[in-house]
Order: sequence, then C-alpha cells, then structure tokens
Amino acid sequence: MATNLITPEGFEKLKKELDYLWLEYRPEITKKVTWAASLGDRSENADYKENKRLLRQIDSRVRFLRKRIEHLKVVAPSAQQLGKVFFGAQVEIEDEQGNTLEFRIVGPDEIYGQKEAISIDSPMARALLKKSVDDEAVVATPNGDKVWYVNRINYPGFETPT
Repeated sequence: MATNLITPEGFEKLKKELDYLWLEYRPEITKKVTWAASLGDRSENADYKENKRLLRQIDSRVRFLRKRIEHLKVVAPSAQQLGKVFFGAQVEIEDEQGNTLEFRIVGPDEIYGQKEAISIDSPMARALLKKSVDDEAVVATPNGDKVWYVNRINYPGFETPT
C-alpha cells in the first residue's frame, strides 16, 4: 500500500485539480450533455455518447481525489530535518562512476508527470532516508547492489541557516 504522505505543494495541486474538475470542467461537460440530449435520438448521437463518457471519467476522478485527499497527511519541512534526507528533500547523489542524479523525495501522488521526483516508497528513497552529505547509500537493484553517495540535501521552500 502506498504511503499517505504528501508535500504542501502536492496537496495544493491535488486540491486545485479537484476544484477545476468539479467547479469548471464538469459543469461545462454537463451543459454539452444536456444540449446533445436535446437533439433527440441518443443512440446515434456521438456528441451525447462522448460527453457522457467524459462525465463518467470526471466523476470517477472526483470520487478518487475526494477519498485520497481525506487520507493524506501533509508534511512540511522542519528545522530538525536539515542536514539529513527525509520526506520532501531535494537530493543530489553520485555513483562510483561519477554519474549524478537529482530528484525530490515526495509522496506517490506527486510523481506522475515529474521527471525529477521519486516516491518515498521507492527503494532509492528508502536507502537514502536519514543519510547526510557524503554518506553512502546502498540500493538493491535487479542487477545487484549499487552504491550512491549523497552530494547535496536541500528542502525547497525552507531556508537553510547560513
């Protein structure tokens, strides 16, 4: 089962999607369905069928978002996290060949459509938790264990003391 953690930014994004679907997109599609239904025979009415299909998809997504939002726990960065990798961290890591990766550790609801985000549930994120800069993390992969070194840890939206 997926973790129910989400960053404040991710939570706002889901709420905006829900508001858009329910307050803007659904009423627009409902008007189209009403108009198409007024034309008569619905069995051969492509506009009616297509917009009813869209309405079912919207309703399904709205139900999912309402249930999901209800169970999510918003986790904002705190001063206790500084210097170590925890949920919400922006991390740069390097392997033994010098290849680097940079990503943010976020909740499973936030990774879709983002190239530079990984889920807190991923093996990479689990291996990095509680690590500091210059620590090594061993990640189990299908091809064997791989060693990564932590180069940088940052918490977006949280100012680090200088």
